[in-house]
Amino acid sequence: MTDPTTSERLVLRDDTDGVAILSFNRPDRNNSWSVPMEKEYYQLLRECGDDPAVRVIIVTGNGRSFCPGMDTNTLADQAADPTLNTQPHKREPITTPRTIRKPVIAAINGGCAGIGLIAAMNCDLRFVSSKAKITCAFSQRGIMAEHGLAHSLTRVVGTSRALDLLFSSRIVMGQEAVELGLVDRVFEPDELLPRTLEYARGLAANSSPVSMGVMKQQVYEALETTQEEARTMAIRWWYDVLRDHSDFKEGVMSYLEKRPPAFSPWDPATPTVPAPLPND
Repeated sequence: MTDPTTSERLVLRDDTDGVAILSFNRPDRNNSWSVPMEKEYYQLLRECGDDPAVRVIIVTGNGRSFCPGMDTNTLADQAADPTLNTQPHKREPITTPRTIRKPVIAAINGGCAGIGLIAAMNCDLRFVSSKAKITCAFSQRGIMAEHGLAHSLTRVVGTSRALDLLFSSRIVMGQEAVELGLVDRVFEPDELLPRTLEYARGLAANSSPVSMGVMKQQVYEALETTQEEARTMAIRWWYDVLRDHSDFKEGVMSYLEKRPPAFSPWDPATPTVPAPLPND
C-alpha cells in the first residue's frame, strides 16, 4: 500500500482490495488546481494503469472540497498580466484519465468548479455528495469553456442543458446533478466514499479487467464513429484479443460453477488497436 501520509504530496494514493484512491491534497487551498498537482495526478494515474494490483481508480479530494477550480493566486496573476499563462497547449491533456484502461470514478466530496469540474467530467463515472456544489464558473470569469468541456459536457447532458450550465454558471447540487445526467449517483456526505469504494470493490472482484479495459476504449472511440464502425470494431476485439483470453473461459466457468470469478490482472501490453478481421 502506498503511504498516504506525506504532507508534501499534492495527490495522495491509498490502495485497498484492488482499488486505488487518489486524493487531491491541497486542503489549505481547498484542493484548488495547480500545474504541479496536475502533473502528480497524471503520473499516479499512469502508475495505477500499469499496476497489475490496481483494477479500479477512485479520484476524490482530501478535506471538504473536491477541486473548486484553478488556484485563485494563479487567476489573479493572469488577470493582472494576461501574458502570464499556464501553457495549456504544452501540458498533458486533461483527457488523460480516459486513456487509462481501467475504470476511473470521481467521488465529488465538495466544491467542484471550473477545471475541477472538467477533471471530474473526464472520469468515467461521477458519484457526488448531496452537499457538494458543482458549477462551470467560466462565464463569470469572462473566459471560454476550457479544456474541451464544450465537448464532454454536451455529450453527457445534451446541448441545451450544457449551454444552460455554461451560460449561467449556476450552482447544481446532488439530486439535480443526477437528474441532469451530470453525475451517476448521489450519497449523503458520510456515505460518499464508503459507497463509492463498495462499488469499486465490486468491479475489482467481479468484472474482468481486460473486458473493462476494452469496453472503456470502445465507448470513447464510439463517440466519434458510426454504429457500424463500432459493431465491426467489437468483432475485431473478439477475434484478436478476447476469445482466446483466459478471462473468457473463467467468466463462463465461474458462472456455470456458481462461484466468484478469478480474473487475470490487466496486462498493459494488451493491444490498443485489434488486428483486422480474418479473411476466411
